[in-house]
Amino acid sequence: MTAFWIGGLFLLAAAALYWLLISTEGTYLGPQIVALLYDWTAHRYENIKNVSFLNEVQYIGLPLAERLEGIQEPVILDVATGTARVARALLRGTNQRAHIIGLDRSPGMLKEAAHICEDLVSLDLVLGDAANLPIADGCCDCVVCLEALEFFASPDTVLREFLRVLKPGGQLLVSNRVGTDALAFPDRLAGRGDTERRLEKAGLSQIQTERWQIHYDIIWAAKP
Repeated sequence: MTAFWIGGLFLLAAAALYWLLISTEGTYLGPQIVALLYDWTAHRYENIKNVSFLNEVQYIGLPLAERLEGIQEPVILDVATGTARVARALLRGTNQRAHIIGLDRSPGMLKEAAHICEDLVSLDLVLGDAANLPIADGCCDCVVCLEALEFFASPDTVLREFLRVLKPGGQLLVSNRVGTDALAFPDRLAGRGDTERRLEKAGLSQIQTERWQIHYDIIWAAKP
C-alpha cells in the first residue's frame, strides 16, 4: 500500500511539473522563468513551432498589409516578437514598407531573431515588458501580440498599454488561446468570448474574430 501511495504521489508530481513547464510554458512560475525557458529553446524554436513561411504570409503578412493600406511606412509594435515571425511575414512576404519594433522579454529569442532577420533594416529588436512598454503614447499604427496573451499575469494592464501606444484608429492584432488548450490557463486571458469582452472593456472597437490555428483564434480590433 505504501508503494501504491508513493507511486501515486510521483505521478501527481510529474503531472504538475508537466503542466507548469510544458503545457503552460512556465507561465505560473513567473515571467522570469518563461523568459528563461525561451532562452534555452531559442535556437530550436523554429523547428519546435514548425513555422511555415507561406502560412505566416497568408494569415499574418497579407492581412496586415491590407489593414495598413494607405499608411506610408506605418510603425508596428510586435509584442512577444520571438523570432520576428510577424516582421518576416510582412516585410519579406508583401510589398508593404513599415518600421517594426519587435519587443520580447527573452534575450535568447531576440538574439535568434537578429540572426534570422539580419537583412531587415527596418526592424528594431527591443528587450522589454509588455506591461510597461518603452514606447511613447500614440506612436504606433498597429500593435501585434501573437501566442502570448495567455502568459500575462495582468492582461488588463497589458491591454491598456497596447491602447496607450496606439494612434487613434490604430489596429490591434492578437491571438486568443481556445479549445481544450485554454483550460490549462485558468485566470488568464484565454478562451472564446472572454478575450473579446476584455478588449471591448479596455476601450477597443471593431472587434472581429477569425479562426487561425487549432488552438488559436486571431482577433482584430481598433482604437477609436
